[in-house]
Amino acid sequence: MKIIVALILSIGAIISASLISDGLTDLRTGDRYVTVKGVAEREVSADLALWPIRFVATGGSLSEAQDQARDSRNAIMAFLKLQAISDDSVELQRLDVTDTRANPYQDNSEQKFIINQTLMVRSTDIEKIRQAAQGVSELVDSGVILSSDYSSGSPTYLFNRLNEIKPEMIAEATASAREAASQFAKDAKTELGDLRRANQGVFQILARDQAPGVSQQQQPNKKVRVVSTVEYYLR
Repeated sequence: MKIIVALILSIGAIISASLISDGLTDLRTGDRYVTVKGVAEREVSADLALWPIRFVATGGSLSEAQDQARDSRNAIMAFLKLQAISDDSVELQRLDVTDTRANPYQDNSEQKFIINQTLMVRSTDIEKIRQAAQGVSELVDSGVILSSDYSSGSPTYLFNRLNEIKPEMIAEATASAREAASQFAKDAKTELGDLRRANQGVFQILARDQAPGVSQQQQPNKKVRVVSTVEYYLR
């Protein structure tokens, strides 16, 4: 009877040791992986330009301010027409009228009306807008007072076709990551295994020519970048 019990305990110990050994082997195998990053970059051009032109008109009376605002608006439209920018690309937007008499701290000798208005130019012809913005000083020469509290003269350039290039760039980043992982495995004298985990990463739209104080929205030419983080098992 004692011999039978001893045999049962021995067999149980062997099975337990085998299971523990297998578990440790799996654990060691699972811990053997490498984390790499793959980068994909591509230069792109903006496909939409938004150019807000905000101007100011003043007058001792509301009608005087309105007349000046009308003259400034006509001057801007004439300038845009000379730049081959159609009226359909221009939209009248924000309009603010201020009566300085409503300000109790305003000097009564300087009572006037102030009109601020914005003309939004929207176009997919990036080069045309870029050239027009460079000649914005002509508006000042013609008597148009551009508002200093708005980004007049500085178009915003947008890139809206990101979804079209995402699949190819993700493939490039993944291939770059696998190449890095393969090199690591080679240097470590091991073999690259299956994919363990992957993180696509965030797409960034950057200025092509990066410099302090320069926003990517100010540049028609941009750079799209994505960094993918990938983990591979090592055999």
